[in-house]
Amino acid sequence: MYIICGHYGSGKTNLTINLALEAASQGKSVTVLDMDIVNPYFRTSDYNHFMAQHGVHTIEPVFANTTLDTPSLPPQMYAAFDKPGEEVFVDVGGDDVGIKALGSMRKQLADKKPEMIYVINQYRVLSQTAEESAVLLREIENSCGLKATAIINNSHLGVETTAQTVLDSFAFAEETAKRCGLPLLYSTIPDFAIGSDFKYKENMNYKIKIIKRYVLFPWEKEPS
Repeated sequence: MYIICGHYGSGKTNLTINLALEAASQGKSVTVLDMDIVNPYFRTSDYNHFMAQHGVHTIEPVFANTTLDTPSLPPQMYAAFDKPGEEVFVDVGGDDVGIKALGSMRKQLADKKPEMIYVINQYRVLSQTAEESAVLLREIENSCGLKATAIINNSHLGVETTAQTVLDSFAFAEETAKRCGLPLLYSTIPDFAIGSDFKYKENMNYKIKIIKRYVLFPWEKEPS
């Protein structure tokens, strides 16, 4: 089980979709739990149809995609934790406020030993320094009663992301991991940002994961 948490705009949802599709492509049975119960702008439940086409099951809050901001979690979410052999990805709301719903499931998660991944993005307000990012993580942990186990550097500038954008975030990512006392799993880079200027990739010690941009603005076409 993987819990994906982080600051608003860090790219949690897009990363969750990438990880879920990757697991499904490996023949695993995959479920994504959308726990953004306050109906934010971007959420995994917006991509139910797309993910279902790729073998990923999605469970969303009772009032997802409505005008109601009612924090109600369906029984299926709890059941997903006990399904043998299931690869579960939990996309939680941003910051300490958004992750409170996860805290209500703390007892069910106690013996599951989930991997809680803290997603960071140097280019988001209030998380542009390692110190700020470390403070945000402590707030998240205190709010849900769970401890993060690793960090993924997902620093990006949306469609304006370049290879240099990612390269410039490495020092920030390493310092954040050091302050938080957690391993840095890797840094992500969108596939569209890989160009001729990405020659440094083969000669660096940094772990890099190429991801696709699935989460789109409302006026853009849904991925296929």
